[in-house]
Amino acid sequence: MNKNISIIGVPMDLGADRRGVDMGPSAIRYAGVVKRLEGMGFAIKDIGDIPVTRPHTFTETDHHKYLDEVVAANEELANVVSREVEAGRFPLVLGGDHSIAMGTIAGVAKHRKSLGVIWFDAHGDLNTGETSPTGNIHGMPLAASMGLGNKRLVSIGGYSPKLKAENIVIIGARDLDSGERKLIKERGIKVFTMHEIDRLGMARVMEEAIAHVSKGTDGVHLSLDLDGLDPHDAPGVGTPVIGGISYREGHLAMEILAEADILTSAEFVEVNPILDEQNRTARVAVALMSSVFGDKLL
Repeated sequence: MNKNISIIGVPMDLGADRRGVDMGPSAIRYAGVVKRLEGMGFAIKDIGDIPVTRPHTFTETDHHKYLDEVVAANEELANVVSREVEAGRFPLVLGGDHSIAMGTIAGVAKHRKSLGVIWFDAHGDLNTGETSPTGNIHGMPLAASMGLGNKRLVSIGGYSPKLKAENIVIIGARDLDSGERKLIKERGIKVFTMHEIDRLGMARVMEEAIAHVSKGTDGVHLSLDLDGLDPHDAPGVGTPVIGGISYREGHLAMEILAEADILTSAEFVEVNPILDEQNRTARVAVALMSSVFGDKLL
């Protein structure tokens, strides 16, 4: 794995419907991510945070809340991520709500002929303005990266689409909107719901997921929403859904990913310290990062 990691924070909460997730990058840093990864032998460059402009009043455009601000922050993020990839570094993005995945993927996919994505999430994030029940853009980044939805979201980074449906795997889904279910079936997107995880076990799910995203791709991005884990283990998230991935299952998934050595970028999102218990969810995020970067007991 690339030993040169660039940490990029995105204090974004405008894509979500609850305040506080903008403090996620600070919480993760406070939980010791830099020290943990440096202790594992990685050369860390913390770039700091992407600026996010907060308007004085609520704005909504064509059923997209805070569209201008979300687009602006993601355009900047795409530029920064692209620059770090060009420099030969591994971009590790800290969120912030999941709308920031549009910028991360835009910056990464620019340098890949065919990017694979492993999407750990309780939700599909496959809505568009037409299908979203809320207008919250953090429920749209995967669809936008596929070239579906609002033109401004789709064209972040100056090109579209960034992803092909056959190169995506969603893991841990247990709360899908009707429009998302329809899109998954129409496009044939590979999804491992909690039913499959319970039935097959996380080890087999990860083996099949890795085989799927590795076929015909030249890089794999990990997008991990902490609400993919069960709220018992990760309480500090804005949209918790019970019955999720356990702490141990999460570590096993990351450990298997580390062994496969296929990741070229990653982001960890939706840590909300306001809703957390003594920064517990941020500490879980750091622990999962250490596992995906190869930390072992022996």
